[in-house]
Amino acid sequence: MARVISVEAERFPIAGTFTISRGSKTEAEVITVTIADGGRSGRGECVPYKRYGETMEGVRAAIEAMHDPIVAGIDRTALLAAMSAGAARNAIDCALWDLEAKLTGTPVAVAIGAVPTRPLETAYTLSLATPEAMAAQARANATRPLLKVKIGSDNDMARIRAVTEAAPESRIILDANEGWTDENVEANLAFAAQHRIALVEQPLPAGKDDILRRIAHPVPVCADESVHAAKDLDALAGLYDAVNIKLDKSGGLTEALKLRDRARDLGFGIMVGCMVGTSLAMAPAVLLAQDADFVDLDGPLLLARDREPGLVYRGSFVSPPERVLWG
Repeated sequence: MARVISVEAERFPIAGTFTISRGSKTEAEVITVTIADGGRSGRGECVPYKRYGETMEGVRAAIEAMHDPIVAGIDRTALLAAMSAGAARNAIDCALWDLEAKLTGTPVAVAIGAVPTRPLETAYTLSLATPEAMAAQARANATRPLLKVKIGSDNDMARIRAVTEAAPESRIILDANEGWTDENVEANLAFAAQHRIALVEQPLPAGKDDILRRIAHPVPVCADESVHAAKDLDALAGLYDAVNIKLDKSGGLTEALKLRDRARDLGFGIMVGCMVGTSLAMAPAVLLAQDADFVDLDGPLLLARDREPGLVYRGSFVSPPERVLWG
């Protein structure tokens, strides 16, 4: 029996507004792929991302263009060659992993050597706002052990001060989303170090970050927009101390595993992150992140409504997915 593929665009409301240096949104727009074979089906979710030139329509079209190879039985290795990294390949790749687990009875965690699995401490993201509003967000979440703070605008030092004072016991990741400049990056990094920041993520625009090779890193600096696949890593040596692996950038779990292993070989710290999506998008990333240095898989915590069943979050700890969800 040939495989059957279906593609669905879905929207999930965000609890409030999610704001970064590039703009705001009030809902998560996702595309879900289901691949059925032999009475079993596997699912994968992706989040098209405008920063990388992706749209809901374009990603859906890219997935649908793979209809014939998928029906014919393309495997994950061939998929890497057939499609470029990005959201479309991610949804297909993760659906294939889930389908394989269902057909073989071997959980994905076992297949990738991630057992025994354990709950992970995830960062919780605070949206970009005024220093006063960000302090209020931090105060409301001050019991969480790890906060990820969106910055990358004017007056970031005031935001850093406000958040660290409002959540004095939390470790803090700063995510500038490419919003700093050559003129302010050194001063901002020094200020971050003075305020016990644990990590600074993508301070400068991808491809315009060479100054990081020449300046001190009093706080470790993590690449996000600058890294998509394993082939990107060699060029980042000496620029960054860590890399943020996201399945929607790498184009699925298959490439993400290669990226993680190569990054470890090169001495990079590992962060596993996400776009704002549902538990279906987070599930494979939770397995990828079992040995990560930093975990940022709070997408469902930012939603007003998640999938059912979803991942189980207890405070800032997320448990590995049950097989009814994924894998």
